[in-house]
Amino acid sequence: MHLYIHIPFCRQACHYCDFHFSTNISTKKAMVDAIAREIELRKSYLPDQSFETIYFGGGTPSILDKAELEFLIGIVYQHFHVASDAEITLEANPDDLDSAKLSQLFEAGINRLSIGIQSFNDQHLQFLNRIHSANEAESCVCTAQQIGIKNISIDLIYAIPAQNHTILQTDLQKAFALNVAHISAYCLTIEPQTAFGSWVRKKKLRPIDEEFAAQQFEILVETLAENGYEQYEISNFARHEQYSKHNSSYWKQRPYLGVGPSAHSYNGISREYNVSNNVKYIDAIRQNLIPATHEILSAADQTNEYLLTGLRTKWGVNKDKLEELSGGIFNTAHQKDLEKMACLNWIREDSDSLFLTSAGKLFADRIASDLFIE
Repeated sequence: MHLYIHIPFCRQACHYCDFHFSTNISTKKAMVDAIAREIELRKSYLPDQSFETIYFGGGTPSILDKAELEFLIGIVYQHFHVASDAEITLEANPDDLDSAKLSQLFEAGINRLSIGIQSFNDQHLQFLNRIHSANEAESCVCTAQQIGIKNISIDLIYAIPAQNHTILQTDLQKAFALNVAHISAYCLTIEPQTAFGSWVRKKKLRPIDEEFAAQQFEILVETLAENGYEQYEISNFARHEQYSKHNSSYWKQRPYLGVGPSAHSYNGISREYNVSNNVKYIDAIRQNLIPATHEILSAADQTNEYLLTGLRTKWGVNKDKLEELSGGIFNTAHQKDLEKMACLNWIREDSDSLFLTSAGKLFADRIASDLFIE
């Protein structure tokens, strides 16, 4: 089983981000107390009470101090069993990660960092409204490694408007020089409720050029492969099978508990969605209420979610499981679609599973939706 803890605070809003967060951190202590209480209230949610991974996401979890982190981790250990080799990840921004803070994270039990670098180019960082500089990005990774945190993932964003692909190629070379185990690379998307979304509506920014984005994706995949990174999920690359255990659990549809405002939970048959409002969340938890929307998943829901997540991975989707989840109708409903996609070289299959080809990865969401059942 797996635990996600959402820390809904950021020092500054990035222009592209539509995750739930607040730049008002005056309620941080109350939020930490509420999350701790929710962990206790939710101890019966999952089929068992043993965690293989703990993931602090956000927001910006590195905004927490050592005492707050140790308090939350201690609450988890108090109410659940945690595997001795559990992966404990914290998302962090480079501007938070000086030597003292990194030592505190290590001492608090964090053994994996996911660092939101996004680019090693200062102009691109300013365009995205990131606080840190390119020099800070490089420095924090080196310092973390020296302190003893070896399992490090960095986030990069591609398809940022540029005259050519030089900045992306330079970003990749700097990442390789840092010798990180894992790279998550995401295409810049324009979400409606973001600064970029507003700029597009006001014609201050052009929509993302899809051809340019596709070219950058192909460069990214090829260059990472040449440098020993396996693409085990469309946006995630690892050396020596150092996959994100936590994120892989989502893609493989393993049960997980999510705590904090906006966090999602999945127990195998249903999903829950916590309210995306800090004040409402804290008030509800103080009354020992879980402010969540509960959704029972239909056969179609389970099948379609499995397709949407599983096809993105190196493991693909199991054909027998598709039949089981869909109530025995998947193959009959989509035999012709599968034949067409195979002819287009978008999918391949073996005796057990379906997989996206390299060409198919450019159309992953479209392929999954075309295979949905109703």
